Amino acid sequence: MTTSELTLPTTAEAGPRRRRMLGAGKQLNAGPVTYVVLTVFALVSLAPLVWTAVAASRTDRRLAQTPPPLWFGGNLFRNLQSAWDEAGLGTAMLNSTFVAGMITVSTVLFSTLAGFAFAKLRFRFSNVLLLLTIGTMMIPPQLAVVPLYLWMSDLGWSNQLQTVILPSLVTAFGTFFMRQYLVQALPTELIEAARVDGASSLRIVWHVVFPAARPAMAVLGLLTFVFAWNDFLWPIIALNQQNPTVQVALNSLGTGYVPDQAVIMAGALLGTLPLLVAFLLFGKQIVGGIMQGAVKG
Repeated sequence: MTTSELTLPTTAEAGPRRRRMLGAGKQLNAGPVTYVVLTVFALVSLAPLVWTAVAASRTDRRLAQTPPPLWFGGNLFRNLQSAWDEAGLGTAMLNSTFVAGMITVSTVLFSTLAGFAFAKLRFRFSNVLLLLTIGTMMIPPQLAVVPLYLWMSDLGWSNQLQTVILPSLVTAFGTFFMRQYLVQALPTELIEAARVDGASSLRIVWHVVFPAARPAMAVLGLLTFVFAWNDFLWPIIALNQQNPTVQVALNSLGTGYVPDQAVIMAGALLGTLPLLVAFLLFGKQIVGGIMQGAVKG
C-alpha cells in the first residue's frame, strides 16, 4: 500500500478525536451539587461525635431535661476527670494500645503472607483451604466464646492480655482481603523474574510482595486497629476491672443505681480520641494508599 492510498481522517473526524485525547488527562471538576451532598454527609457523620462532646460538657440533670442541650456547657473537663478517675482509663489506655497494636501488626503480617500464598503460589488443596477460610467468616463469633474461654482457662491465662490477643492474630477477612488485592496488584511475571535472578522466597516477600501490597496493608491495618480498639464482647468476658481495656473500663461507668450520663459520655469521648488522633496522623497515608491501589486497578 502506497502513501497515496492511506486514508487520512478528515478535519471533521480529527477534531472530536483530538478533543477526546486532550481531555483524557484532565481532572473532572466538582459542581455545587457535589459539594452540597458531601457537606450533608460530613455533617451527618460528625453529628454523633459532636453530640457526645456536647453531652460530656453538661450535667446529668441538664441532659434529662426537654429539649436536650444543643451547645457546649462548662463541665467538660470536670466530667473528663471524673471519667478518667472512676474508670481507671490510664491503665486501660495502655492496655488497649498494646492489644490493638499487637493484633494489628500480626493480622497485617500474617494476612499478607497468607493472601500472597493463596493468590500467587500453587499448592495442593489451595482452593479447598481458601473456601474453608472464607467459610469461617459465616460462623457467628458468639459460638466460640465458651470453648475459647475454657481453652484460655486451661492455659492459665485468665485476666491476662494475651487472652485477648491470641484469638485475633490473623483473621479470615484479612486473608481474603489481601488475596483479592494481590491477585490484581502483583504481576506473576514480577515474581518469576525475581526467581530467575536468584531471589529467595523471603527476599521476594520483602522486596516484591510487601511493596506491592502496601496500600492494602495500610487499609487493613486501620480497619483492624479500629476493630481491636472497639472490641467489647470477648474482652468483657476474658478481662476484669483490675486489668481492663478501654471498653471494659468504660463499662464500669454505667454501673450504679443512677448512672451519670454526662460522665459516661465523657468516658466515651476519651475512648474515641485515640482513634481520631491515629486517623489524623496516618489518614493521609491511608487515603493515598487507597488511591494508589485504585489507580493500579
